[in-house]
Amino acid sequence: MPQSRSAGILLHITSLPSRYGIGDMGPAAFEFVDFLSDAGQSIWQILPLCPTTVGNSPYSSYSAFAGNALLLSPELMVADGWISAAFAKAIASDFDDILDATPNEVNFDSVAEFKRRLLTASFEESTAAIQRSTEFIDFCGRQSWWLENFARFEALREHLGENDWTKWPPEYRDPANIAPALLDHIKHEIDFSKFKQFLFENQWNHLRSYANQKGVRICGDMPIFVAFDSADVWANQDQFLLDSDGRPTSVAGVPPDYFSETGQLWGNPLYDWQKMEADGHLWWKDRFRRALDQFDLLRVDHFRGFDQYWKIPADAQTAAEGAWEAGPRDKPFLAAKAALGKLPIWAEDLGDIDQGVHDLRDRLGFPTMRVLQFGYANAQDDFHRHTTIPEHCIAYTGTHDNDTLMGWIHSRNESFSDGTEDPLAEFLVDGSEIHLQIIKLLYASPAKVAIIPLQDALGLGGEARMNVPGLAEGNWSWRATENLFSDQLSAQIKAMVTESGRSNSLSASLA
Repeated sequence: MPQSRSAGILLHITSLPSRYGIGDMGPAAFEFVDFLSDAGQSIWQILPLCPTTVGNSPYSSYSAFAGNALLLSPELMVADGWISAAFAKAIASDFDDILDATPNEVNFDSVAEFKRRLLTASFEESTAAIQRSTEFIDFCGRQSWWLENFARFEALREHLGENDWTKWPPEYRDPANIAPALLDHIKHEIDFSKFKQFLFENQWNHLRSYANQKGVRICGDMPIFVAFDSADVWANQDQFLLDSDGRPTSVAGVPPDYFSETGQLWGNPLYDWQKMEADGHLWWKDRFRRALDQFDLLRVDHFRGFDQYWKIPADAQTAAEGAWEAGPRDKPFLAAKAALGKLPIWAEDLGDIDQGVHDLRDRLGFPTMRVLQFGYANAQDDFHRHTTIPEHCIAYTGTHDNDTLMGWIHSRNESFSDGTEDPLAEFLVDGSEIHLQIIKLLYASPAKVAIIPLQDALGLGGEARMNVPGLAEGNWSWRATENLFSDQLSAQIKAMVTESGRSNSLSASLA
């Protein structure tokens, strides 16, 4: 935990403004860091950076190690000399009528086609320079431990036109036994994949360095599970519960809960924890190593899955058909700590939590999470209220899975319209800017770290919600517009963090 009281804002990179239809690591990201610094914020929390699969969800990726090429900034590619300004402008002109047609929403299909054409043109235009680049050669060497298998996997997906690796010809299904001649045949595609990751690494490191110089640390997000049609499963088949054809025998999800009456059927393959323990959790050590190379802090999603995980038969229709199984508990974390040192992690311990999860989190010393919306959803549950939040915790108004604060206020007003006593009412006064009143309550709580989604700081309604758990389509697309990062807003937030003793502290360190 930070030694001093701190504040942060949750905003995924895709939600930043940009003239190219999606937030990226370009100028708006640097301007947002300036905004955070001016607003007295110490933490910028984002969602996973990995390339996405189904539904454009950052929690469904075909690599736990790679970066999402959709986040690459065309402006920075031009500035770094990887494509000419004229060429980039010519490509963008073909998409002018669709990329920013809806400035508050990402059109993922159009963005993906634009970025594909831009990156292909850049690679073809720069092939000779890439081959001579000592920086590129060095990057490929340093990151070969994950990059080689990822680049081969991505190249094969494109070459074969099939995302499901179990449907590939047999000669491609085992990465350790692919004939060199077959790899030579797709060398151009492999190099293209590595080139995209090289650009991503450079742009990301530049942005993170700038944030750190401004006293802002970046908190990444690690989903516990990975997608089946991923380089991770393809390259590590013995580490997952698969049948002889490579198909999952059981899949991940969660039982019925606050968000869904039938639970959530995620479909991710489950780990073979016995195999992982036998090799000293090498895969997890690599995964934590990569994450801590990228981020200053790390939120581990679905932490309860390390204590017990919900095991669902692969042919089940809903998650309700699953059952709890014992997880590895602290073993992967202790293995990573022995190899990497201190782990600056906080645990996403929300949902159906029992004492075993609390005990595991406390043994590891990770702070808990509390969400103010949960505390005031009804008159009985006071676990997440600002008056009961402990000091060793990360407190939120809401997360990316919640409705926005104002959307939530609107819906809960209906819940208490029957005269039921509202436990939040005594802390609020009549008038406007109710969202700022609630943020002040969170800031005044004992929690060492208080984080608010940008939508809550802006007082936006449910139309700005990022994700509805259990809904397969239509999520992750909300985007801010440039005029939202105003001096007035940063001054308002700065005043609240100063009053609550949470101002940006460059010297804050983890304990």
